[in-house]
Amino acid sequence: MKAFAYLKTMTALGLLLALAGCGAAAPAPGPHADAAGNLRYGRLIFKPCSLAAPRTDAVEAQCATFAVPENHAAPAGRRITLAIALVPASGQAEADPVLMIAGGPGQSALESYPLVQRAFADARRTRNVLLVDARGTGGSHSLPCADNAARDAISDAARNSPAAARAAAVRCRDALARNSDLRFYATGDHVLDLNLVREALGIEQWNLVGVSYGTRVAQQFAKRYPRNTRTVTLDSVVPNSLVLGKDTARNLDAALKRQFARCAAEAACAHQLGDIAAQLHTVRDRLHEGGLAPVRYRDPVSGEWREDVPTYGHLALLLRLYAYQPQAAAMLPLIVHEAAQGRYAGLLAQARLIYGDVENSIMQGMSLSVTCTEDGDLTPDPADAATVMGTEFAEYLLAQCQVWPHGQPAPDFRAPLRGTLPVLVLSGEFDPVTPARYGDEVVKFLPNARHLVLPGQGHGMLAVGCVPKLFAQFIEGATARGLNATCLQRLKATPPFAGNYGWEP
Repeated sequence: MKAFAYLKTMTALGLLLALAGCGAAAPAPGPHADAAGNLRYGRLIFKPCSLAAPRTDAVEAQCATFAVPENHAAPAGRRITLAIALVPASGQAEADPVLMIAGGPGQSALESYPLVQRAFADARRTRNVLLVDARGTGGSHSLPCADNAARDAISDAARNSPAAARAAAVRCRDALARNSDLRFYATGDHVLDLNLVREALGIEQWNLVGVSYGTRVAQQFAKRYPRNTRTVTLDSVVPNSLVLGKDTARNLDAALKRQFARCAAEAACAHQLGDIAAQLHTVRDRLHEGGLAPVRYRDPVSGEWREDVPTYGHLALLLRLYAYQPQAAAMLPLIVHEAAQGRYAGLLAQARLIYGDVENSIMQGMSLSVTCTEDGDLTPDPADAATVMGTEFAEYLLAQCQVWPHGQPAPDFRAPLRGTLPVLVLSGEFDPVTPARYGDEVVKFLPNARHLVLPGQGHGMLAVGCVPKLFAQFIEGATARGLNATCLQRLKATPPFAGNYGWEP
């Protein structure tokens, strides 16, 4: 109904302009109803659609497609189709929309938006929200690495060994190469796509919102097209200078130290669970040795009984991705304690839950094209051997990139974003993926930037607490300097579970 009301408003406005003699020279800017009753935005025609994601409400939207060259240097060659969605403003829209850029790399913007729609509720009062699936994701010529059971073959192989990960990458590469040149699915290609979309929509400037890996895309776009960028919001930021994966093991150890210190500071948690850090190393060593018997556990989504042999891969997956789910962070001490006592059901259930979310949301083919083009020179650091994760992550990534096609990043790809653009950077205090120091690294080159660190939080801040209101105020005023961010001090971390019934004694 909101979309219909919006169309009626825009149609009436178009008629008024026409009667005043202002509407005949050129197509109306912004989305409007054309003579045939279609919603037209620049050169593109949008149709009603619904954006859906697991375990959340669907979002009414307007969708379109747009063809771009697979290789921008060869525009006469193969073309691929991008999926685009418009979530209309709830009020009168300004000319500069918000563009949300999803993370991963490998996530679909159209599929991710319903999960974070709350973050845009205030900003949508005066701005349309645009979503473009990055090439290789969602509805934009997606690049999944799936076996016959539709499972994520790359991540599944990475549970086993670098050799298995390499073999899975070869199988996926050969399957996708039949109709895709995998060299052209990295950040620079996505940036060029976005600018073509901007031109097709007739947008002079837009407000970029990057989430996680999407912050890298946002910085690269703003660096290349500063005149077409009004504001930049970076949620859980990745500095341009960072080689993805280089700090993963050490970042994780530092974040775990802070998480386990919270348990030690809670009397019930410390009394009932003990020294979690020491227990984690015990569990890691035991899982590395292998030879454990199968364990029955409940599937956390379906409730069905399942049986798996606990492996180090289950622990590594849980530790690496727990920051994406705050409840998982609160449960981590209890899960480690249970595993140290030989009870692995909780570990297997949580690993399955997180793995299921990842395999359903990440297009690993696109992810590898990005990573191997931009960060494929990652080499294992012997110093990481003493960490909980060890050198495994770098070893798996290196093995995959040795057989995956590489593109060519721009010569200034590693250079930081500079200039006077208004930039708002958001970080979580306990984020092991993109720690707050990354935000500090980015803002030191931007005189009109502000970095907000959210107490007790992990990865992905845009929908947390009062951030949606602060974000909307930033977009409205195009400055972060005057934001009153004292409301963030009310945020607290979820207390660590001291037992199966939560954090109470």
